[in-house]
Amino acid sequence: MAPSLLSIAVLALLFLGAFVPRFSLALAALPAALLVAGLAGVGVDELFGFFPVDFVVLVVGITALFAVVQLSGTTDWLLSRALRPIGNRVALIPLLLFAVGALLTAIGTLPAAVIAIMAPIALGIAAKRGLPPLLLCLTMLNGIMCGLFSPIAVFGASTPRLMSKAGIEVPAHTSLALFLAVLGTGLVLCLVAMLVGRRSIRAARDGAGSPTAPPDRASAEIVGTTGTAVASTAVRERVSDAVGQQSAPGRLAVWGSIAALVVLVVGGAVFKVNLGLLGLTLAVVLQLVLRIEPSAIIRRLPWEIILVIAGVLTYVGLMEHLGAFEQITAALSSATGSPLLSLLAVCLVVGLTSFFASSIAVLATAVPLVAPLVAAGLPPVGAIIAVALSAVLVDVNPLGITGGLLLGSAAPEDRARLFRQLMVYGLCAIVLGPVLAWFVFGWVL
Repeated sequence: MAPSLLSIAVLALLFLGAFVPRFSLALAALPAALLVAGLAGVGVDELFGFFPVDFVVLVVGITALFAVVQLSGTTDWLLSRALRPIGNRVALIPLLLFAVGALLTAIGTLPAAVIAIMAPIALGIAAKRGLPPLLLCLTMLNGIMCGLFSPIAVFGASTPRLMSKAGIEVPAHTSLALFLAVLGTGLVLCLVAMLVGRRSIRAARDGAGSPTAPPDRASAEIVGTTGTAVASTAVRERVSDAVGQQSAPGRLAVWGSIAALVVLVVGGAVFKVNLGLLGLTLAVVLQLVLRIEPSAIIRRLPWEIILVIAGVLTYVGLMEHLGAFEQITAALSSATGSPLLSLLAVCLVVGLTSFFASSIAVLATAVPLVAPLVAAGLPPVGAIIAVALSAVLVDVNPLGITGGLLLGSAAPEDRARLFRQLMVYGLCAIVLGPVLAWFVFGWVL
């Protein structure tokens, strides 16, 4: 068997194994990479070159900072302030998270920073109000991904330039149409998630103020499973205590934490400082100022999640080196005969690749593939919207940077269930996202 085909087969086995009891993707990914590399004649030193050092530093730095913020009591303080104006209007919470996430990324904030800020509060609201964590995660992440295509955000600003560089004529309305199309798609997905989880929203609204939150039904409903998943009572009690019973943190802790968060966002969005190193620096400074025990911070770092994603991204780097993704692209393209079907093949490849790799890198690679299709008669803006949506819709998964930060913010007892739910959603999005994006936008504009 060719090394590229072997890497594809082993990757499929890895993800199938993730649903087998006592199988750990965190432990298996790196050994699988070593096995395939050995059979393909790739040396260990070269394999280590695929290890995502930047990602490890990013997750460690940001989660260390937010461990300090949480230990200082500021997260619970922010949670109580966020809950205060909502009252019993529980149905507005998913929309609020969607809007805030879209706004923050639309003004240029990096998704990692937005998720790091919003995830602890969103999951805390879910526990406090008895809402399904998956529902709030989906609405928040869809909002964050949609804001990326604002004309002043990285994706929105770079896409027209990529089109021009690839020789595609860029209509004047491209930036606005791209942003509105992606934003509208995200809003529809948010409303669909709320519709599917309407029973849990209604139960949470009816049970507002009750010490016992309703069961977490919508998480199972959204991913299409049966049965009733019960939300963690321990988390609800912890958040309830933090919001309603613990004394408020001191001014130094609150304003110091808020200042650190502002520096993180401004440093990443405006000055393009490495978020991981900046977050770790701020964590150390804040820890020393507030005199927090370092071991408590280290215990809160999501080491298992770091190992999962680092191992998978190392394996994906090896697959790229072996030409596996090019082989997938060639196979899909050979099965099509018209420009419209070729665009569908490109969207599917983009969705599959973006599930594992950087969305902006995948988008930059895919835009040149669209140029000959536009020359053959496809509308440029619609084709680019379809490809762009294919790249970002699959980002709601537990194996990327966004998913890693989200799982790192979840309570340890909730991580396994949330990982499975996000995995199922992400795997479905690999096919359904590109197909729907192609069907709706591929032939218009």
